[in-house]
Amino acid sequence: MATWEPRPRGADQLAQVASAIAAADDWLIVTHERPDGDAIGSSLAMAHILHGLGKRWAFVVSEPLPVRFSYLPLFSSAVIAPNELRAYHNVIALDCADPSRFEAVHAYVGAQANIVNIDHHRTNPRYGAAVWVDENAAATCELVYHVAHQLGLPMGTDLATCLYTGILTDTGGFAQPNTSREVHQIAAELIGAGVAPYDVAERALEARTRPQMELLKLALANLTVSEDGRVASLYVTRAMLQQAGADEDDVEGLVTFARSIDTVEVGLLFREAPDGRIKVSLRSKRRVDVSRIAQMFGGGGHERASGCTLDGPLEAAMQAVMQAVGSAMAGEAR
Repeated sequence: MATWEPRPRGADQLAQVASAIAAADDWLIVTHERPDGDAIGSSLAMAHILHGLGKRWAFVVSEPLPVRFSYLPLFSSAVIAPNELRAYHNVIALDCADPSRFEAVHAYVGAQANIVNIDHHRTNPRYGAAVWVDENAAATCELVYHVAHQLGLPMGTDLATCLYTGILTDTGGFAQPNTSREVHQIAAELIGAGVAPYDVAERALEARTRPQMELLKLALANLTVSEDGRVASLYVTRAMLQQAGADEDDVEGLVTFARSIDTVEVGLLFREAPDGRIKVSLRSKRRVDVSRIAQMFGGGGHERASGCTLDGPLEAAMQAVMQAVGSAMAGEAR
């Protein structure tokens, strides 16, 4: 029986991206604000790739990375927007559905920068000089895995751990609909390269801080479920964060508690940001494309996981989004 191997979709785009990376030196790596496991994993994996190619690179972020990912190799290499950093001509944007998602570090992107855009969000407008956007990929790390192979780099444990983290988190522990045969085949190769699955899952998916649990208690107290049981929402205010002794990272993942109710199709989390705007996380199970709802408010993402930002106050933002969700649910029922 022939050995089956995962094959990339968009071979021409992959070749274009790999060629652009190989042709230039001195790269800036950027990802989206409030980075998740896939954003961090793909960025650090790219750092390993550039290092393996003997190229200079810097990974610049606008805020400290979540501590739960500190096990990742090169985690400490992330530089938080230093004043002395120059603008770069060569930039690799990872997991960024739109250039606005890395707006906080635009000062380090040269005016005529050569941008390589690697992403898996359907809403990505295909910006950049070299672009590979595959909305059918489970994670941006799935695409970076293929970039590493295209460039002929060995799959060492450090690179594999970064890639595995992104795939694990963006598939929800291999439980989301984006989990494919290719995903499992890639994961098997990464485990073969030395990844310890339990060690990664324990840190990336299971570990929660005590303040996060205190915040969860406060958020669940305001859980609202629609009359038909198909939409559930939670909200987190600045006062709740202060009461729980929590920070912004502790909000991550709370939306899953709304979506996990057995009758619920769409789960929502509304978070009051420091500037008074309202960050909205939208999650669905099977039928509703929440990326279309997020786009109505200038956001985007995936069919089953998206986000957007609205002006406050909280009550008005909640009403507007809930109305849009209701319309989407009604359309899905027809």
